[in-house]
Amino acid sequence: MSSDRTALRLLVMIQLVSMGAMEMSGPFWPLQIQKLLGVADAHYTGLLSALVYAGPMMAAMLLTPMWGRLGDRTGHKPMILRALLALAVCQALAAIAQDPWLLVAIRVVQGALAGFIAAAQAYALACCGDGGRGHILARLQSATAVGSLAGPVLGGWLMDVSGFALLCYSATAVCLLCAALSLWLPSDAPRARPARNATRSALPKGWLGAMLGIIVLIQAAKMMPQPFYALYVADVLHAPAWLIGASYAASALTLALSAPLWGRLFDRHPPAHTLRIIEWVTWACALTLAFTAMASEWLGFLASRLLWGVWQGALLPVAYTLIASTVPPSQQGFALGLGNSAAKAGALCGALIGGIGMGMVGLAHSFWLVALTYAVAAVGIRGIRGLARAPEPSDFSVNTSNNSKARS
Repeated sequence: MSSDRTALRLLVMIQLVSMGAMEMSGPFWPLQIQKLLGVADAHYTGLLSALVYAGPMMAAMLLTPMWGRLGDRTGHKPMILRALLALAVCQALAAIAQDPWLLVAIRVVQGALAGFIAAAQAYALACCGDGGRGHILARLQSATAVGSLAGPVLGGWLMDVSGFALLCYSATAVCLLCAALSLWLPSDAPRARPARNATRSALPKGWLGAMLGIIVLIQAAKMMPQPFYALYVADVLHAPAWLIGASYAASALTLALSAPLWGRLFDRHPPAHTLRIIEWVTWACALTLAFTAMASEWLGFLASRLLWGVWQGALLPVAYTLIASTVPPSQQGFALGLGNSAAKAGALCGALIGGIGMGMVGLAHSFWLVALTYAVAAVGIRGIRGLARAPEPSDFSVNTSNNSKARS
């Protein structure tokens, strides 16, 4: 048990640091594209700036389940190492790329070869699952949130100090360090493949499809403010630039703090009861975003962001837990890969709807559209609850515990 806790702490640290390294360059790809294009081809800036974000997300959406299935067969530790090395190589190539189209291609390859988050989730459940699935996945989600919060701040400082190349080389060095640290993780044995004449355990398709649908809904609602967030805070609330960053980070902070607490709570409940709570949390998000839309000064707006982060800690990590709790251990990597792909699909849909919606309803009313989307998501979850029967928690956790004891 002690070795499991040590492995989980190391994995959480690796995820926090590596995700921070990846997010260092997050806000600055369009600036580099603009610089590489020059004045003559400046009209391509908008197109390439969109592709540099959408391209890797779509590649990861398509290929992450494949990496998860491979991890189910070979063990998930090799997938963690592979993903970190791929991230390091792609960041190094981005540092020396002098063609903007090549830069976008490198980003797409990075998305296709990564799949780190799904691999880390599957590894944690395989090696450390005795601590409660919900709590474990929530801790990993918190690490991602903290990394996403700190990375752009450090990246902005590096951009001011020396420019985009140093930023990418720094990310390369961090990813290589994380890859070296991952070698200290205990090996997770590949899941035993069923005999040729044995009956293969099937994924609970109806339930799994329902969970993937819920992930798409909640992620679409979460990502809708991305296209207009900075404009809203600056033009509607007339807030200074520092408040744009502070209010944006506020929800990530409360998500990171609340997710492990939600995880511990939901570990005590069966899937059907957990899904009912998720529905009510989604309604709470709708009300919170309505308060955000009504806030006429920055203090109320910031308070709504903090509260929204608390609710966020109960959505995506718990949806992953519901998937992991109801699939065989031999297929958890593939199932969690599908969950991560669904999250990326929802994020793409949300960003697209947010941009279109801002043009339709106007910037001042954009957050009402987000509140409405959460209400639609809550109604959708209610419908899914009625159509998809929640499976009873199986004895997979017992088998996983026995396997982990056998390895030790």
